[in-house]
Amino acid sequence: MDHTEIRVAGVTCKVPSIQVGRTAVIVTGKWLKLAAIHDEEWLEGDVLPNPNLCIAGVRAARDLGADIFTFSQKTNDATPRFAFHHEWDSIAAIPIVSYADWWTNRVSTHLRQDVKRAAKRGVIVRSVPFTDDLVRQILDIYNETPIRQGRAFWHYGKGFDAIKMENATYVERSEFLGAYVGDELIGFMKIVYVDRVARVMQILPKEAHYDKRAMNALIAKAVELCEAKGCSHLVYGNYRYSQGADSLTAFKRKNGFEEVLVPRYYVPLTRKGALCLNLHLQRGLRQLVPASILKSFKRVRAAIYRHLKAA
Repeated sequence: MDHTEIRVAGVTCKVPSIQVGRTAVIVTGKWLKLAAIHDEEWLEGDVLPNPNLCIAGVRAARDLGADIFTFSQKTNDATPRFAFHHEWDSIAAIPIVSYADWWTNRVSTHLRQDVKRAAKRGVIVRSVPFTDDLVRQILDIYNETPIRQGRAFWHYGKGFDAIKMENATYVERSEFLGAYVGDELIGFMKIVYVDRVARVMQILPKEAHYDKRAMNALIAKAVELCEAKGCSHLVYGNYRYSQGADSLTAFKRKNGFEEVLVPRYYVPLTRKGALCLNLHLQRGLRQLVPASILKSFKRVRAAIYRHLKAA
């Protein structure tokens, strides 16, 4: 059994892993151990050409201790193709027809006004190479505030080398977009191209320049690039989370993202795994908490962090 480095909540840690053919499988979790394809959403090509072979390999590796094996289909392959138990991942995606289609048919007047406002306030978005200078500018954005979106910000206080290493993942298939006012980077986006899908790995503005609508300008530029590159979708994480629709979902909807449902499969490997699957525990205990309670918790947490930030 090997170990593979992953990042959880901005922290690098090592987890058990195994290679089955050309598929790298990692195992995470404490009370329920889930086996999954490492970096599944960022891999190109047919990630799992033979699910049964992979499942057999993971089941045979008893030292992994995996209870359930999970895998998903890709955003542009949403019709279930396998007989295993599946549920639906909620993906936020803009179907790319053309920039004109997005601008005219998929976003509101308010969004169009925000993109125009960004331009009027001097925001210029352009593709920038991944250099040490860009890393220093990203570091400046990371260190602007220790709290973002009502919670401690993962990247605050990290050093140059760590930031460079973390942003260098899949750099050969990545594109960095920078939103500039003069020479100052006030927001950036990292896109990773996965086959014909462009996936947003990170998008972050400077809070001090919130009024300049850099996030909207970055997404508009990304849609333009997707059309030029012949991408089928621009994907930005999940559309709905465990707490249901929230402010992030509203932001994505405003910028033309739609919910795309993609099948995610769960295959029990142990009796414990089968029991947890029957009890709908495969996505964690948090999924059983009512959305209203999760939203209340987030509001309380945000209030605490706002108080700490003001202190």
